[in-house]
Amino acid sequence: MSRYLARYMVSRYFSSASSRPLHVCIVGSGPAGFYTADKVLKAHEGAHVDIIDRLPTPFGLVRSGVAPDHPETKIAINQFSRVAQHERCSFIGNVKLGSDLSLSELRDLYHVVVLAYGAESDKDLGIPGESLSGIYSAREFVWWYNGHPDYSSLKPDLKTSDSAVILGQGNVALDVARILLRPTTELASTDIATHALSALKESSIRKVYLIGRRGPVQAALTAKELREVLGIKNLHIRIKQTDLSVTPADEEEMKTSRARKRIYELLSKAAAAAKTSEADPDQRELHFVFFRQPDQFLESDERKGHVSGVNLQKTILESVGTGKQIAVGTGEFEDLNCSMVLKAIGYKSVPVNGLPFDHKKGVVPNVKGRVVSHTSGDISQTEPGLYVCGWLKRGPVGIIATNLYCAEETVGSISEDIEEGVWKSSKAGSKGLMQLLEKRKVKKVEFSGWEKIDAKEKQMGIERNKPREKLVTWEDLLAAAAN
Repeated sequence: MSRYLARYMVSRYFSSASSRPLHVCIVGSGPAGFYTADKVLKAHEGAHVDIIDRLPTPFGLVRSGVAPDHPETKIAINQFSRVAQHERCSFIGNVKLGSDLSLSELRDLYHVVVLAYGAESDKDLGIPGESLSGIYSAREFVWWYNGHPDYSSLKPDLKTSDSAVILGQGNVALDVARILLRPTTELASTDIATHALSALKESSIRKVYLIGRRGPVQAALTAKELREVLGIKNLHIRIKQTDLSVTPADEEEMKTSRARKRIYELLSKAAAAAKTSEADPDQRELHFVFFRQPDQFLESDERKGHVSGVNLQKTILESVGTGKQIAVGTGEFEDLNCSMVLKAIGYKSVPVNGLPFDHKKGVVPNVKGRVVSHTSGDISQTEPGLYVCGWLKRGPVGIIATNLYCAEETVGSISEDIEEGVWKSSKAGSKGLMQLLEKRKVKKVEFSGWEKIDAKEKQMGIERNKPREKLVTWEDLLAAAAN
């Protein structure tokens, strides 16, 4: 029997046997969750999909991670909304896995459980002074300016000095630098949270330092993002000429990667343009600082417990294998003064009880999305009916569209396992979940509740000449959903 025919027969089995529909629960309503739901609904006519999320709002990082001045990236919300409105799909927000219900309870209720809740924590540097106030993760800062209810009360120090340090040179680091340096008149017409816009209007930050352990050839950013930040009005770009020197190993890297060569060319061009332009005392500055790694954070003498700078160690590159170079400390140090540090060194996923987890890699061990409980030699023992997708599956890398291919692979594994006849028992699915949540008095928010939040935010946005004015507290969000 062909694989196509087998999938067709399985699909018809679940759609015709009304007593045995395929119940699927997806934990996490970001791109990974919605792409998975979409593909399950298309692949299996009898599947009923519930998407649960701890927030009362859907769409994950599309809502709380994408920068407010990137509205075109948020268009994906339209597609995800169509999935949520599908007759065999439900969104159930304000439900937290691990406290409102356990993973084992979900597995008892559903044939398939797909964990796609992403990365809600941060990597640590593990260096002295990391707990000083004034040091934030980029995630916290991004969630603050995007109105995430967990971080709307954050009060980043934007006034003590004119300098901020960002550790990292990836796209998230560029997003944060752009928000700090872009004129607030341009941000005012975006969906940036009002509390963030107000703070940025009063900000004293005029110099932002982007710190990278390696050189301009190895910078982990994209040309599109770099062009955007280089194009900010009245922004002076500063790059040390010595940092732009390239070695034969750098030349080799650029030969094999057009993207790296383009980024190097853009940085070189920006540095050359800056040399010929006249400095304006009111002009803001973006410093690309290469070949430096943080060694420790410095504490302020005047403000005990608060950061006053970063001690950086100079680095050099050493080749390891073909076409790869790593940064190695030289033992030379220098201080960089600032009142705020943002760590853009990567997000980290967190485990839940009953879930196998690789703490070193920050992911759930899996084979093509199937969760692996343990491995013996070349044989991996998988957890029946339990899958992962997105950052929890592969780590916090890639763009929104990367989750499309990731979901395709996971749903392919689900379909293969269905063909093998893994699930033949009846499950309670949505009905059982609703009974459990009602018993525990969980104030769930369905998609109709989100539509009320959405309508209220858009109406408030019209009043302020913005696409939307976000509700930024749990109380306001839940009140709007229930209204």
